[in-house]
Amino acid sequence: MESYPAIEDHGLIGDLQTAALVTCDGTVDWFCAPRFDSPSIFAALLDRERGGYFRVAPHDVRYVTKQLYLPGTPILITRFISADGVAEVTDFMPVTGERATDSHRLVRMVNMVRGTMRFRVECRPRFDYARESHELERHPNGYLFRSPSATLTFNPVDPVRQLWAQTGDVSLEGGDLIAYGTLNEGDTGGVILETGSTEPRFFPPDEVQGMLEWTRDYWRRWVERSRYTGRWREMVERSAITLKLMTYAPTGAMIAAPTAALPELVGGTRNWDYRYTWVRDTSFSVHALLGLGFTEEVSRYMNWLDERIREAGDHQDPLKIMYRVDGSSALHEEVLDHLEGYRGSSPVRIGNGAADQLQLDIHGEALYAMHLADEQGIRVSHQVWKSTVRLVDWLCEHWDQADAGIWESRHHPRNYTFGRVMSWVAMDRAIRLATRTGRPGDIKCWTEQRNRIYNQVMARGYHRERGSFVQAYDENMLDAALLAMPSVGFVTPSDPLWQSTLNHIERELVSDSLVHRYDPIHSPDGLPGHEGTFNMCTFWYVEALARAGRLDDARLTLEKMFTFSNHLGLYAEEIAATGEQIGNYPQAFSHLSLINSALTLNDLLDTEADARRRR
Repeated sequence: MESYPAIEDHGLIGDLQTAALVTCDGTVDWFCAPRFDSPSIFAALLDRERGGYFRVAPHDVRYVTKQLYLPGTPILITRFISADGVAEVTDFMPVTGERATDSHRLVRMVNMVRGTMRFRVECRPRFDYARESHELERHPNGYLFRSPSATLTFNPVDPVRQLWAQTGDVSLEGGDLIAYGTLNEGDTGGVILETGSTEPRFFPPDEVQGMLEWTRDYWRRWVERSRYTGRWREMVERSAITLKLMTYAPTGAMIAAPTAALPELVGGTRNWDYRYTWVRDTSFSVHALLGLGFTEEVSRYMNWLDERIREAGDHQDPLKIMYRVDGSSALHEEVLDHLEGYRGSSPVRIGNGAADQLQLDIHGEALYAMHLADEQGIRVSHQVWKSTVRLVDWLCEHWDQADAGIWESRHHPRNYTFGRVMSWVAMDRAIRLATRTGRPGDIKCWTEQRNRIYNQVMARGYHRERGSFVQAYDENMLDAALLAMPSVGFVTPSDPLWQSTLNHIERELVSDSLVHRYDPIHSPDGLPGHEGTFNMCTFWYVEALARAGRLDDARLTLEKMFTFSNHLGLYAEEIAATGEQIGNYPQAFSHLSLINSALTLNDLLDTEADARRRR
């Protein structure tokens, strides 16, 4: 690879157990298998020379590219347009199902729409984050890449197999495969990579077409289950598909992003591994998925969360903030010194050291999700409720302490206002659940602690001289996480204390409608450098404006935010000062908050329209 593509110049494909990123020029530069959090096979996104990639693109011809998804699906079409012709590369991964497997297929089909083009195919895997060497074996019906820990078969699709056999345009260079082939108008061919296989075989076109149609129909049937018919439907549905793509089907757990170590500042050190399940992120997704009608996905996630609550409650421990998709919690952080990082952004980290932090707010998000699910008839078992009671009892004794906060500060612990607010949510939703279902719990203690938290936040979380809620007690810095306070019911949107806070956030953290999480210069987080605006916070801002009755401002902010998505409707974690997307990509937080803000604003706009009609 000659240079790094922009982070936003990628499409995402996946099979509900793992995923791959495909650039606008037909390069797969990120792919881990057999799971999202497994070692990479292609990682040129983090090192263009050493990481490995799989490219299918025209050779020796000038072209422009266009990329789109097949409507209602994550099937990606990359179009190569030149004076000599037009070709399409269709990339997809057939859905693997709910049983964990080592076998995953990456299908890449080429269709020559017009004219003639010569294509170059490069398959350069680098197993285990480019730490393992491998051998390449030629077989009668394909090729096998073999490393000490993994295998990958390269399976041609007719007529490409016959073409290569006739012309000999295949070379094996140091364990890599380079092939050429000329396609004329109407020709179709391709390649299927398969993990966990040691026997390459050729695939007849009819079989591949069947896989394509089955994958297309699976996703369209799933999208049709959405009950959303409001404004911005295309953006909402694409976000829903993206969240589904980041869900590990065997357990129902949703990862924060399918990538690792993409920088929050190009050339900086804020490079984290997001291929894990954060209790916070996925709990927030419950509101989004229920709002669209995807109760099955919510039910599966709640089963996964129930197990984590049982583990914590049975040991009288707090919830961990993140887990692997299988529910295990060993996320040792390490640095891959042999990789240079995206555009030189080092260190390249895998694992995540924040996994062992205390973040009190996650208990509120977990109970909030449980409460919402219960309202839709998704209820916990007796054993899970017993563990929930123990977890809430633990929180009653431990909520009043410093922690690392929602933004996972690696600085000293602080008394974060948002952590206290979400501890209030945990108590409040536990009380509601026990009251509604008639299940036992120490409601008297929970109520006392809920009221203590509320009074403490009002006394210490609101800075009287500044006239706003602040990031942490006894400090005067702002925090965009506070934008969630009205949506969880801690304050009413019309409360003067909240209105004043919103005004301060607008003046100090909002830049051309985009929202910074906080000011790292005046609110040190233990890391050097700065970062871009945080997409989730911008969507929270939209919702806060809408709830405050500023519907025109909310709508304009949302529409502006849509202009920062990439050509496929995908969002990374942040937006840089240059307007480009930065951070891990695509990010679940961005897409679930897009859905939530669109749902809230759409409902309020409908209410306003109904009121005008009645007048």
